[in-house]
Amino acid sequence: MSTKKLEGKVAVVTGASKGIGASIAKHLAAEGAAVVVNYASSRDAAEKVAAEIAAAGGKAVTIHGDLSKQEDVSRLFAEVKQQFGNVDILVNNAGIYQFAQLEQIDAAHFHRHFDVNVLGLLLATQEAVALFPERGGNVINISSVVSTGAFPGASVYSATKGAVDAITRSLAAELGSRGIRVNSINPGMVETEGFHAAGVGGSDLQRQVEATTPLGRIGQPQDIASAVVFFASDDSSWITGQTFQISGGYRS
Repeated sequence: MSTKKLEGKVAVVTGASKGIGASIAKHLAAEGAAVVVNYASSRDAAEKVAAEIAAAGGKAVTIHGDLSKQEDVSRLFAEVKQQFGNVDILVNNAGIYQFAQLEQIDAAHFHRHFDVNVLGLLLATQEAVALFPERGGNVINISSVVSTGAFPGASVYSATKGAVDAITRSLAAELGSRGIRVNSINPGMVETEGFHAAGVGGSDLQRQVEATTPLGRIGQPQDIASAVVFFASDDSSWITGQTFQISGGYRS
């Protein structure tokens, strides 16, 4: 008898070609879920994630889709329906961040963030919920400690994550009667490809965060992925509408 927590489940992980999303996809697959590795631009990286899952004995497919475009989101879930029939777990991980001081913010910067981080999350959730079985399903949003913490130059990004937290609570109340749980995981600083691309690695900001983090280090993708498995499984069957901060004890 299998002891895997997610045996027979279908999970869609948005933005799963690298970083936290890739680790989430691998962890869900290791617990028995068939995983859809969604990507917007990094096809090769997404296929590498799926290949690693298959090599470990799991099941994964890659499906392209830019979450900021409604037609892409609709096509993504139409392909999921065609291949799997239904969805049990949605992890809204796709997101972008770009720091900008107040005088640098323009409409393009605003919409780029909100279209992916907020609208994309809502559209993906809308499509996934329509494919959840009658017994219900599970939505896990990846937010951030910046939803409540203050970082200079992150006002737009922080605003998107504050919106994600509000959406999490609202949808949990709206969908609970249908057996659908909605929770948010709010990571602190995590070492990913994007973390290094943004120039945060080795920066004064990293040192400042580490110095004020009780556990003395920044996070790794697997620190977040293991918590996603918990929220995706029946281990958390009476938990919904929560924002769960994973930051090594860091409070901004």
